[in-house]
Amino acid sequence: MAPTSSRTLWKGAISFGLVHIPVTLHSATAENRMKFNLLDKRTMNPVGNKQVNKSTGEAMTKEEVVKGFEYEKDQYVTISPEEIKAALPKSTQTIEIEAFIDGAQIPTAYYNKPYYVAPAAKGGKPYLLLLETMRRTGQVGLARVVISTRQHLAALIPGEDGMVLELLRWADEVRDTAGLPLPDTSDTKISDKELKMAEQLVNELKDEWKPDTFHDEFREKLEQVVQEKVKAGQGEHIVKPLEGEEVKTSADIIDLTELLRRSLRKGGGKSADEEAASEPAGKTARRKAANDEEPAARPRRAAASKSSARASTSVKAKPRKKAA
Repeated sequence: MAPTSSRTLWKGAISFGLVHIPVTLHSATAENRMKFNLLDKRTMNPVGNKQVNKSTGEAMTKEEVVKGFEYEKDQYVTISPEEIKAALPKSTQTIEIEAFIDGAQIPTAYYNKPYYVAPAAKGGKPYLLLLETMRRTGQVGLARVVISTRQHLAALIPGEDGMVLELLRWADEVRDTAGLPLPDTSDTKISDKELKMAEQLVNELKDEWKPDTFHDEFREKLEQVVQEKVKAGQGEHIVKPLEGEEVKTSADIIDLTELLRRSLRKGGGKSADEEAASEPAGKTARRKAANDEEPAARPRRAAASKSSARASTSVKAKPRKKAA
């Protein structure tokens, strides 16, 4: 199972009759699908979604875009933000139970999204009372609730550890089965022998509910591919410039040593790594510290001539005058 989410997503109360139970809602599910980013294969730069006119391909600004409802094919009516705001349901921060029904009466197609319900403030005792009552009677609370400006039909269901608020789909969101090629029981007959054999097979496969034994094999295989590529050094961690383009400075943090190394290569001089290799460790450390403090170029010290003499180079160094 996914780890528990203690973050409160909604705070309010359960209400039925004169009973008022302070509660909080917490996410009961976790999204574990592989998430991919769109990238430019030449540079590994992220590619974002851009609002464009589908007819002309012209980029649109936020101020040029309005919300419209298509009431007929290619016929729209626009709705202003003020009109949308006026139609929003009034939030009472209450799970208003309107009826208690047999949970088996709710078709599975109506179930949409579950939330764990936990007691808040001093709601522990009334919470437990309602939970035990629904367990004994086998009833679930049918309610309305407003979450994030949207009104939902919901079922308050007694769970193993506590209550679960299951957001339900509205009736007009569930498709009818009319027209589907479903079997007609009046034309198709099942013999007692066939039914008995099928029951025997079901009993042989009968088991307990063990969700941990099932895994998303597709996601696990993709994760394994990613890990193998990273281990093989195929991971792209740095944005690569296009061939022929110069690397432009940006707000990203660039190591000063790398800038100096590029400057030396461009001028035909020795790289920073070559100079560091020819200097004692103490001098290398002092040079790094000086680079952090003084970004501007400084004249070389007299001691640098010794290291230059030891380093192999095609350019003969000019002799320096001895200090007086």
